[in-house]
Amino acid sequence: MPRMLDVSDEVRAEIGDEEADRLLAGETAPGSYDCTSCRTPGDSEQERTSTVLFIGEETAVLAFAHADCLPSQVVQVTEEQLRGAVRSISGGTADPEAGQAASEQAVLGVTSGLVLIAGELHPALVVEPTAPIARPGATGGGDDFLPLLVEQGFTPVTELSAVPPVLHGWSVLLALGRLHAVLQPTAGGGQPVAWWQAHQPLQVTEGWRAAAGKHQQVLMFAAPVGSIGRQPREDLLREALDKAAADGRLVAAALPLAGA
Repeated sequence: MPRMLDVSDEVRAEIGDEEADRLLAGETAPGSYDCTSCRTPGDSEQERTSTVLFIGEETAVLAFAHADCLPSQVVQVTEEQLRGAVRSISGGTADPEAGQAASEQAVLGVTSGLVLIAGELHPALVVEPTAPIARPGATGGGDDFLPLLVEQGFTPVTELSAVPPVLHGWSVLLALGRLHAVLQPTAGGGQPVAWWQAHQPLQVTEGWRAAAGKHQQVLMFAAPVGSIGRQPREDLLREALDKAAADGRLVAAALPLAGA
């Protein structure tokens, strides 16, 4: 079924006429998507939708947005930002003309939600890459995502019965009520750098913001690819977290707020 897509001339020039026509015909465009700007669901069969092409040094990803939120356009970003595109490019497809496909590189998927621990709600971020994370320089296709985080100070979790320890030096940047980045310390003790950064600041719920303000920290849970999945409700997210913990596939830390 044809989609109500806007494909700008500059996006068409980058992806080519054939791919643009396939999108407009509905062959490669998703029906439903998460708007890369406002973070709310959209439906390209029911409402005007913009195609937004994010281009890094080696990778390009096509995202979708409500036409009322963003016009169809090409956005130049750093490769680091593109890898951290997370839910901003949820449902996106790789530009076939832009070199290495996005599916060949791990993108960190980040989900926010409230997690009940010891009778109290805590703001949480759940991080799951879209592909195995190999140790830099390693060969063989293994997944070192959790070992690498444990080396950074994250704690293996077997059940969600207690708040994980605070990981000093790491922090969550929350500004003007929106989530901007997860920051990590630098080796030389300088300014923290972004371990993950949102393309557009992510909206979080009022309850999540209130809990973050109360605790002045956010719990970060991380699991290897295929452990959590995209869960539409917090109760399902909790079930997935509990299962990942029981399977020994979850690490966590409490990260202080870096902004307000």
